[in-house]
Amino acid sequence: MKLKTLILGLVVAAFAACTAPVETEREVYIFTGHREPAWDGLHLLYSYDGYHWDSLQGSWLEPMIGNKAPEYYNYHSNKMEQAKYAPQSMMRDPSVVQGPDGTFHLVWTLAWSGELGFGYASSKDLINWSEQRIIPVMAGEKTNNVWAPEIFYDEVKEHYMIVWSSSILPENYTEADKLGSNGCHRGYYTTTKDFVEFAPAKPFYDPGFNSIDGFVVKKGEGDYRLVIKDNRKPGYSDLFCVEATDAEGPYSNPTEKFAPTYSEGACAIQVGEEWLIYFDVYREYRFGAVKTTDFKTFTPIDDEISVPAGHKHGTIIKVKESILEALLAEEAERYGVEQ
Repeated sequence: MKLKTLILGLVVAAFAACTAPVETEREVYIFTGHREPAWDGLHLLYSYDGYHWDSLQGSWLEPMIGNKAPEYYNYHSNKMEQAKYAPQSMMRDPSVVQGPDGTFHLVWTLAWSGELGFGYASSKDLINWSEQRIIPVMAGEKTNNVWAPEIFYDEVKEHYMIVWSSSILPENYTEADKLGSNGCHRGYYTTTKDFVEFAPAKPFYDPGFNSIDGFVVKKGEGDYRLVIKDNRKPGYSDLFCVEATDAEGPYSNPTEKFAPTYSEGACAIQVGEEWLIYFDVYREYRFGAVKTTDFKTFTPIDDEISVPAGHKHGTIIKVKESILEALLAEEAERYGVEQ
């Protein structure tokens, strides 16, 4: 009898263990960015709710590559010109995504002008980073730059997609381009599975006018959105969205503009049932944000968010809380910050 009772007890315990809910680790938010003049590298913010942000002190990756040549050939003016800040390496617009294996992949702008690739490095913890590399995606093209690369993992095609903007030649300007007084850009993209081999650069979304800072969002199955900046100035320089059934496009059906004029560097993150789109209102030296459920109607939430002063163009990701705890522990060790 005792043996039967013991066996029954073991069976019940085993069944309870199998059916007990598995506790999942809480997710928090990390916001990458740079601080002007972008010489010291990767800066990070963190948040527990996606609305209120705190800074992690210091730089988490110092730029070591790019922007070394004192001059570059300007295809607009057809002459050699001085490279801004060279030979100081820069890291602007750092964009990060976490792959299926847990690895973080980071890409960034190397220079204002003169670089025909973007920077790349990877990490398992956002603390220890791989060797930095230049990915020369526009080598051989008649362009002056590779601006604001944004990285996106396509779960359907199981590869990474990097989107950026590069200048086009003045003889290719449309009438809409000519409404602005600044240089004109178009979007391009590449894909990779391993960050060793990259597909040749291809044209991305082209609205027919100067546009930069494209940010790809997967809203649902077969439902992708692109947040992008109309970069014509003056009178434009603001944000809108387009939609597609594939991450690589084609994108269409532009929305109305939803951010103040002179906004840029948008990124989006889902918080609960809503999407928050953050953007740099750069002439006012602050961040703004809107919330949306459909990427067609947008509600300003500037009075609901708090972003530390000086934070510039980056991306937001969700990570396990243990990643943040390790970052906070490292911050405490580096700077003597009390947790």
